[in-house]
Amino acid sequence: MNNLVVLLGPTGVGKTELGLRLAEHFGSPIISSDSRQVYKELPIGTAAPTNKQMARVKHYMVGMLSISDYYSASAFELDVISLLENLFKQQNIVLMTGGSMMYIDAVCDGIDDIPTVRPEIREELYRQYQEEGLAPILEELRRADPKHYGEVDRNNYKRVIHAVEICRQTGRPYSSFRTNRKKERPFNIIKVGLFREREDLYNRINLRVNQMMDDGLLAEAQAVYPYRHLNALNTVGYKELFKYLDGEWNLDFAVEKIKRNTRVYARKQMTWFKRDNRIHWFHPEDEDEIMAFLKEKLI
Repeated sequence: MNNLVVLLGPTGVGKTELGLRLAEHFGSPIISSDSRQVYKELPIGTAAPTNKQMARVKHYMVGMLSISDYYSASAFELDVISLLENLFKQQNIVLMTGGSMMYIDAVCDGIDDIPTVRPEIREELYRQYQEEGLAPILEELRRADPKHYGEVDRNNYKRVIHAVEICRQTGRPYSSFRTNRKKERPFNIIKVGLFREREDLYNRINLRVNQMMDDGLLAEAQAVYPYRHLNALNTVGYKELFKYLDGEWNLDFAVEKIKRNTRVYARKQMTWFKRDNRIHWFHPEDEDEIMAFLKEKLI
């Protein structure tokens, strides 16, 4: 039987180094389940594996796209399932590690077959959002798909806009594509979650942001600044530095905002993961216990 080991947890918890050691132990490559590490222009801000780390272990789904390329959880599902079919011909254990909740769920459980949105529709809606705000887009969703309008987080503009994109493109309610049927996978899935006490995690996040700045995050943000309207750049680390580059914030304030927003994202990740009772939780330093657990669960 083939086994997919999923190492997950909030940003900054310590997945990278432990994942490398686990992969080396099992002779497995690593599949990144980070929704921003797929973009080659963002290695610092996404904490992508370094050349030295990729020399230790073969990595997939890292730096494979440009920020101008559209990508989604459904595309990730198709790419990774196809990749796993090939990898499992060579070995029966593959490690996937990252913290992007939707991407992990897409591989483990499948995702609804929602059409890929045409770029001109996406650009038109984001332009409308920039010029008019979210209110008219919410009203369009209310008329086009009252069911989803009643369920969606109306403060989450990305989800609201995506639903309206689908409505405009297909002429059908977005909710009509959502079946939430779990797909059966032809491999064993073992989920290992990493956690730290909140104060410890937050301190690590703060230190990591400082390190990213030392490593050149500002220069990286400056390089992609002309493309700041792209969805790939609508993410923590870049949004805040764009405010600095726009002259709205000073640099120290922008860096503090990156730390704060990263901590908020880590809380969201943990809230999402805690709903999944298939995840077995460990402290990152409990490596012996994690190894023993995996050896017991591997088929």
